Amino acid sequence: MSFTDSYTRVFKYLLPTPFTIAIVLSIVTFFIALIFTNSPHQSSISYTFELLKHWEEGIWNSSSLVFAMQMMLMLVLGHVLALSKPVDTIIKLLVKQCTNTAKAAFLVTLLTILVSLFNWGLGLIFGAIFARKIAEFAQKNKLKINYPLIGAAGYSGLMVWHGGLSGSSLSKVAEPNHLKEMMSGFLSTEQITLLPERISYWETVGSNMNLVVIFLVITILPIAMYFIGKKTKHQLITLPSNKTELFNNSIISGAEKLDHSKLFSLFFGGIILLFISYKIVVDYHYNFLDFFTPNNINLLLLSLAILFHSNFSSFLSAIDDAIVGASGILIQFPLYFGIMGIMKGSGLVTDISEFFIAVSTEVTFPIYTFLSAGLVNVFVPSGGGQWAIQGPIIIQSALELGISLPKSILALAYGDQLTNMLQPFWALPLLGITGLKAKQILPYTLMLMVLGIIIFTSCLLLF
Repeated sequence: MSFTDSYTRVFKYLLPTPFTIAIVLSIVTFFIALIFTNSPHQSSISYTFELLKHWEEGIWNSSSLVFAMQMMLMLVLGHVLALSKPVDTIIKLLVKQCTNTAKAAFLVTLLTILVSLFNWGLGLIFGAIFARKIAEFAQKNKLKINYPLIGAAGYSGLMVWHGGLSGSSLSKVAEPNHLKEMMSGFLSTEQITLLPERISYWETVGSNMNLVVIFLVITILPIAMYFIGKKTKHQLITLPSNKTELFNNSIISGAEKLDHSKLFSLFFGGIILLFISYKIVVDYHYNFLDFFTPNNINLLLLSLAILFHSNFSSFLSAIDDAIVGASGILIQFPLYFGIMGIMKGSGLVTDISEFFIAVSTEVTFPIYTFLSAGLVNVFVPSGGGQWAIQGPIIIQSALELGISLPKSILALAYGDQLTNMLQPFWALPLLGITGLKAKQILPYTLMLMVLGIIIFTSCLLLF
């Protein structure tokens, strides 16, 4: 049995579904709080009900639920955009350049990374469709390729997305008052006044450190995949059937014509895009990066998805395909918010922050944050859910240590995205589209992860 077969079996044996993991984490957090944070003057029974109230308040916290909806829309609308005819046309043109594994691995990695830096949902589905189209091209022309390597290349965007425009933590801290609202109850009034109104994308996505990271991943990862493609074995492939029908050209009549009207959808999508341009010019004074908050990102994705699909019928059909991928966010995020409620109400966040403060220095704190975020992501495979749980700990610790908040948040982002190459949860849509198995792409995603560790830790230490 190969290493990857053994690894896949162990991973599957040790980890249940992400939903079950969220339940287990909720129970573990509850008992840790019950055992270690209860006052000697309060009975365990009364404190149990108090913790349950904190859990309930966390689950139904209105600002947290808004966050969950924002992340769902970001994934769904990005997925819908990837299923549009213009994107499909671009992919078909690019596929013709992929005449061998090395070229294909290079192109898929490069373009998937670039697209994922704009939107992670779009990047994930773009990479999956690109890899599938290359396989279909190779099968049709009887070309020998390493399909699992190309599939892994299509997943590479999930190792860079959190440092891009749709990064969950980066987009949330760019919202006015998010940090102060999130840390209310964790920090004293004096400490909250020290927090910035917002941390703009110029300080995170556009920071010198992150720009260097982006440059390195854009150059090193595609080149590495190119040389791996040169060295690996290639073979003729036979693809499993893919019954997904992206574009439906059925006969329409009556009022249904409005659903299929190109003019109507172009008008509506164009109005939204025009309004977005107005906002960038008037509200943000041409500061393009300042425009990117979760609501604005989703507004842009909505307009582009409607315009690219050219009619509402095609748009809604793509929504039906895409919405399945957001089910995890819908049901798991409230559980993560419940965990945050327990940690906030019991004071666990303060205790964990004090531990980090005790063992960290200005140099080591970003590295500890990066490593711990990578570990947490194995169990909480969601950047948004992870920000809800780990964000308050990082902010409080960084404030106490006097360390840059943008750098600390980026350290979390890098750790969260890194272990997506180890945790195959977000690979499920890609595996479904490509027909590959997790054990086939894992050897190559693990190689990407090793390169990622070198890039991220080097930049965290140098800046």
